[in-house]
Amino acid sequence: MHFDSSKSKPYKAEVQRGGTQVGLGNYQTPEEAALCYARTPGRRRPHGAAPLEPPPLTAEEALRQAEAEGLTLLHSESGTGYKGVTFKRSSKSRPYQAQLRRGGKDVYLGRFATAEEAALHVARSPEAQAAAAAPPAPPPLTAEEAVRQAEAEGLTLLRSASSSTGYTGVVFDSSRRSKPYMARVWRGVKGVSLGRFATAEEAALCYARTPEAQAAAAAPPEPPPMTAEEAVRQAETEGLTLLRSESSNSGYKCVVFDSSSESKPYQVKVGRGGKKVTLGRFATAEEAALSYARTPKAQAAAAAPPAPLPMTAEEAVRQAETEGLPLLKSVSSSTGYTGVSFNGSSKSKPYQAKVRRGGTQVALGRFATAEEAALCYARTPEAQAATQQLPAASSRKRKVESEEQPPDVQADVVVILEGRFVESTMTMTTTFE
Repeated sequence: MHFDSSKSKPYKAEVQRGGTQVGLGNYQTPEEAALCYARTPGRRRPHGAAPLEPPPLTAEEALRQAEAEGLTLLHSESGTGYKGVTFKRSSKSRPYQAQLRRGGKDVYLGRFATAEEAALHVARSPEAQAAAAAPPAPPPLTAEEAVRQAEAEGLTLLRSASSSTGYTGVVFDSSRRSKPYMARVWRGVKGVSLGRFATAEEAALCYARTPEAQAAAAAPPEPPPMTAEEAVRQAETEGLTLLRSESSNSGYKCVVFDSSSESKPYQVKVGRGGKKVTLGRFATAEEAALSYARTPKAQAAAAAPPAPLPMTAEEAVRQAETEGLPLLKSVSSSTGYTGVSFNGSSKSKPYQAKVRRGGTQVALGRFATAEEAALCYARTPEAQAATQQLPAASSRKRKVESEEQPPDVQADVVVILEGRFVESTMTMTTTFE
């Protein structure tokens, strides 16, 4: 039974069926809810019979019962102090819930008045009895003991400048006061927890024992980080070009600044197969740019012919006239042109041309002027198709106007030179003032 004061019928009757909690309804009094529960199959009993459930045990009674059954209440650093026991405020009379992990699933054992009674039910399970029978865990190592043990086993505690603990594979979790350091290793695409430890060094020792850590320790050491000047000179030695970018916060293409690492804040990211792939972290933007410059994609970009110089607005308009392309105007666009938007993230090329193609917005490039971007858009099949519809509408309009003229009027040419009537082939009389 559960009590919820926010409802007009605050008492809710529930029953456990097939490992699932099933609601039986809400009622105004606890007696009415209890009556509904008593009517469920297997709960009906004759008048005066003993209660189906034993009365709740006090903490002392639960401890004495555990001793009588020869059971161990497994302690934990959780809020209740016992393994498999959690506190739930939703039930005032039975706020402690017992559950355990079985076959990859959480199994509910019931609700109880005290944490000790809930721990007693957990202790009766085969899982808890197996854990109690297991040899006790060794006492935690101090930092100095963990370092000496690593030396005795010939292991290397791998350092990490990007980790807050100072060690690779070790993270800090303040939820456990006695064992706040957790060791983890990546296997495949999953992070595997190796355990919790009192010191970062003990956790690093556990990580150092893994095949992944031993392979990393056996690998050749990384070269020391380069200064900006060293990276530039190395690029010149290798004949590489450090590609600049105005849209990147580092000033170099595919190099981003990430403050999460103080020693190596520059990261190289490239697109491969539709995904972003990280090539590494570096101390300077120039060293990161050198790493990117060594990729085939960067070398192909450096070897490509240089982009043409940006056009002025007047040059773009003249080029459009030369190619016979109209620059499509738009009153709804802030730039005044269809398919052209303004993006201030690039100072030298703030105008961007885009076209809607196959339900997707496709970027055509960045340009120095709105007219140059409009010229790029005007060259697309979509813009030319839209342009072809305009003359058709104008010709229809002229046809309607000609049909509205009187049948005896001929639409011949009237020539006026310096205000004097020169020639007219119209059949009607026209007067000029």
